Amino acid sequence: MDVADLRIFEAVARLGAINRAAAELNTVQSNVTTRIRKLEDDLGTALFDRHSRGVTLTSAGRRLMPYAQRAGHFLDDARRAVRDDGEAKGLLTLGSLETTAALRLSPILTTFAATYPDVDLVLRTGTTEELIASVLARDVEGAFVCGPVDHRDLVQEAMFREEMVIATAPSVGSIDDLVRQGDLKIVVLRAGCSYRQQLERILERRGIVGLRRLEFGTIEAIVGCVAAGLGVTLMPKGIMDAAWRDGRVALHELPADDALAETVFIRHCDAYQSTALARFLDCARPALVHAASAA
Repeated sequence: MDVADLRIFEAVARLGAINRAAAELNTVQSNVTTRIRKLEDDLGTALFDRHSRGVTLTSAGRRLMPYAQRAGHFLDDARRAVRDDGEAKGLLTLGSLETTAALRLSPILTTFAATYPDVDLVLRTGTTEELIASVLARDVEGAFVCGPVDHRDLVQEAMFREEMVIATAPSVGSIDDLVRQGDLKIVVLRAGCSYRQQLERILERRGIVGLRRLEFGTIEAIVGCVAAGLGVTLMPKGIMDAAWRDGRVALHELPADDALAETVFIRHCDAYQSTALARFLDCARPALVHAASAA
């Protein structure tokens, strides 16, 4: 058994078919089939069940899979370490909550792009749940998510604290009015959004159960629906300030225990930290100090 065999095994297991793995690995199906059979012979057990639709892992194959994934990540990190000469350059893929990208990242990205023009920066937005999965899968080098995050494979660094508010139509005088309102709808991002989960907990503690949900993919759509009186939402105050100043929404402050949400930067504890990522965090940390002093 060698690392090349494990990479072929991982591709077949992930894609569920010999032909798809061969296409991804840029080789012929017969080579993949031969290498898998050799690996099974070396280990003395079947790793796949073959069927008309492709292959599925046996119990032995499922036990081998995490080791194959780790071996692949180790090789990828070794290549990146060798090629990283201490200059910030190449591709840097990061993740962020949409609210963090809109409220906090613009000046950081501007400074970073001007200081390190040889870095090709890609920023992907998603929910906290989606971004944690992306970091664990090594699809992004790190991500800004709602913390704290408790996972043995992740390290986190506190970055920002956001003041959270409940936003409603201007006609709603207080949160108590929501308790008396029947058929309450919350206007939220898709499942996995940490603010959505926090809003549900806040309302449930106030006796509002059986919530109905309106899900949207953008902050702009959520603000528009709240302004139109279709429901309520929970957002960082800075996101809602413009709509509040325009008189489109009413903002309702929360008790201290509910009002603060911490944004943390997470990365995989075993992943190689590129020079580009290190320099990006160097640009982000002064913004953290500024945000803390302004709080």
